[in-house]
Amino acid sequence: MSRAVPTPDGRPDTAPSDGPYGLSYPCGEPPAPGEAREVAPGVLWIRMPLPFALNHINLWALADEDEQGPGWAIVDTGTKTPEALAAWRQLTGPDGPLATSAQGARLTRIFVTHMHPDHVGMAGWLTRKFQCRLWMTRLEYLTCRTLAADTGREAPDEAIRFYRHCGWPEEALDVYRARFGGFGKFLHALPDSFRRLSDNEVLSIGGRRWRVVVGRGHSPEHACLVCDESGVMISGDQVLPRISSNVSVFPTEPDADPLGDWIASIEKLRAELGDDLLVLPAHGEPFRGLHARLDRLAGGHERGLDRLRRSLAEPKRAIDVFGALFARPIDNQGELLGMATGESLAHLNHLLARGEAVKQTDADGVWRYRMK
Repeated sequence: MSRAVPTPDGRPDTAPSDGPYGLSYPCGEPPAPGEAREVAPGVLWIRMPLPFALNHINLWALADEDEQGPGWAIVDTGTKTPEALAAWRQLTGPDGPLATSAQGARLTRIFVTHMHPDHVGMAGWLTRKFQCRLWMTRLEYLTCRTLAADTGREAPDEAIRFYRHCGWPEEALDVYRARFGGFGKFLHALPDSFRRLSDNEVLSIGGRRWRVVVGRGHSPEHACLVCDESGVMISGDQVLPRISSNVSVFPTEPDADPLGDWIASIEKLRAELGDDLLVLPAHGEPFRGLHARLDRLAGGHERGLDRLRRSLAEPKRAIDVFGALFARPIDNQGELLGMATGESLAHLNHLLARGEAVKQTDADGVWRYRMK
């Protein structure tokens, strides 16, 4: 998920409307749950409540048509909660904003940008209710299925060892054990088949050409959708206007370099996409100023890496570098510790991948990092 905690820039990553960071917000206030607002021809903005500190997600309905007639293609779905279910029933009912007949809405297909529960959580319910297909990239679909399969399992020994290597105390490991396997409770079971989205693929949605642009780092194969004809980019969590998406290392791939993927994706998006697009993000408001935002995201991580380099004059554990990367204290309880540890490891692994730092294991089995 995206995060509302301070970023590697060392402070909350907020930008006031029409503020100093080159962004403007032309679409006004968000629609209420169960309502929709047109922000571009054939593109409706839907906002869904979330049961997290980040309390909302933006979804998008695209006017579509197939052999059965007109309908709506949906991009992202919200988390499986009673509130989301009620909002979807209102949206798709006979009097709802997505109604295409006296019977209510007709959905043609469900696009999901990536596998986090706030994006994919209601996809299984929607595809079954409306008898339509799920469209995702392969890695996002398979990763989601893998994580959902952990529901009800005990935390694996490899994961406990991983966080011990990071320096977690026993009380934090106990919290992790208690919370493990909760991914699946926020999503309906995915359909057993899907339509794969691929980078640079061009789709026809409602007679308009939409191009798939894949980014990485926040998730394995995140799909953005770009319609040059309409001047619109649906960015998911790959580009957000006010917060920076979490970029983390997890126990399943402890040597990964997701920050390298994230930085490369920022460079790719800047090179491939025009600065005049209206960006429709998953969190926050639609905005203009894509290149300025990409520059700020890249700069924030570079400044974080610079502070991290200075902090590694002496060997440090992953949990010792929080002060170099985050502006708020991180305690030993809850999800924030896991996100902060994952993001710290992403920055540390990136320095390892660039050959700037070394990792050693101390007598207690804890990883310690220092600059060469």
